[in-house]
Amino acid sequence: MARKARLALLAMVALALAPGTWLRGPGLVEDLRPILRIEPVPVAQDALGLSLTIEGLWHLTSPNSHFGSYSALTALPDRSLLAISDKGRWLRFTPPGREGPAPQFGVIGGEVVSDKRQVDAEAATFDPATGTIWIAYEGANSVDRYDLSLATPTRVRPEAMARWPGNRGPEAMTRLADGRFIVIGEGSPDWLGEGYPALLFSGDPVEGSKAAEFGLVPPAPYRATDIATLPDGRVLILLRAIRGYLPPRFSARLMVADPGAIRAGKAWRGKALTTLDLDLPTDNFEGLAVEPEEGGALTLWLISDDNGAALQRTLLYRLRWNPDKQKARPASPARLSEPKAR
Repeated sequence: MARKARLALLAMVALALAPGTWLRGPGLVEDLRPILRIEPVPVAQDALGLSLTIEGLWHLTSPNSHFGSYSALTALPDRSLLAISDKGRWLRFTPPGREGPAPQFGVIGGEVVSDKRQVDAEAATFDPATGTIWIAYEGANSVDRYDLSLATPTRVRPEAMARWPGNRGPEAMTRLADGRFIVIGEGSPDWLGEGYPALLFSGDPVEGSKAAEFGLVPPAPYRATDIATLPDGRVLILLRAIRGYLPPRFSARLMVADPGAIRAGKAWRGKALTTLDLDLPTDNFEGLAVEPEEGGALTLWLISDDNGAALQRTLLYRLRWNPDKQKARPASPARLSEPKAR
């Protein structure tokens, strides 16, 4: 009976998460209006209690047919954010507290494709020096290279990804300052004896660069959903765990790791930075972007994938982190912040 109950619960969770099951609307008529509503969500600013603080939290909604299911996030030089969805769509918008143009919505590659395997974008990374963006697709186990128009891709299916399962492919990707790439898969752990499948490319994967295989070992039960390069050469990894099912409850964790410690065929670990758990508003966070600020501080943006499900939301966190502060400061009483809506 216990096994049957677990199977029934998992089936209900699948229904809750599956796009097209409990959607917010039928979407029979395509809506292309550039409307993005950004509503503040009260949150305890000092809840993290270390050198990292919460500066704001917002709930994003839109009637636009291309909106939602964001699985990757990139900070652009004009201080806008580019969100990539696993439906093959993109959103470029000015985040709260900044002045900028109206939001833009579009289709990656410029053409709507119904084959999920061809549009399941799960990771993205950007080179500000050239304006080049790379997007990794889980269903196709491929990496596409674009300019910022996101119109015409150059695609490669790296040999090192060929045996990754189609629904457990690349989930996180970043370009390091020296031109190497890290790609982390969602496949089952212990594929090399320890850790989730990961690759370190010697250069641009689209140019056929060689890849060294290794295993990422996050703290259980977390999995990597995004990764971003830090100014000091380390990387920040966004991790996610499911804490509840009806409704879905998620926990997010940030982990710092050193690419210099990667060794072929070996396990790679990092150091936990902070956790956004059930005492904070959370959802299925899959996108992470990092922006350097004056004085060495960093602005971190986290965006959630709502899976097109009515029980989930598109949330946007803004965190501030000072990597130079190594010791915990005394936690002050939590206070609620209500950032101004845009």
